[in-house]
Amino acid sequence: MADQRIIDVKLDEHTIIWRNADIEQERRIAIFDLLEGNEFEPAREYPGGYAGPYKLTLRVEEGRLALDIAAENDTLLETIIIGLTRFRRPIREYFAICDSYFQAIRQATPQQIETIDMARRAIHNDAAELLKDRLEGKVTVDFDTARRLFTLICVLHIKG
Repeated sequence: MADQRIIDVKLDEHTIIWRNADIEQERRIAIFDLLEGNEFEPAREYPGGYAGPYKLTLRVEEGRLALDIAAENDTLLETIIIGLTRFRRPIREYFAICDSYFQAIRQATPQQIETIDMARRAIHNDAAELLKDRLEGKVTVDFDTARRLFTLICVLHIKG
């Protein structure tokens, strides 16, 4: 029976330099939410008919995103590589709006915070759709899974 979901996700620790507590909290929440509910269905058929659940490791390698997909027993099934060029702008915009949001929650009015949060969600949603498109033909994910994966992709791009 197929179990098309992610049960564990790791970020390549060599890629990441934690920037601040806010970003670390975003990472923890994204991983927790991702593991609580996700849809992740690789297009490829694996040896022995393996159909999940999956362990996922995300890393940036030579300007590209590498997704290592492993079986429950840690056997590497495949590595999916996608270019990150089309993500540069959404990542930059997401960082900028997140910085504004984190500053706003400390000193802005509720209405200002809500306005910034709406803009942050819009950027995040657009990036999630882009990720779904870039994964098409390789792995099928639902919208919420794509949003959480985009958050983790952003964490991989933090350089201090």
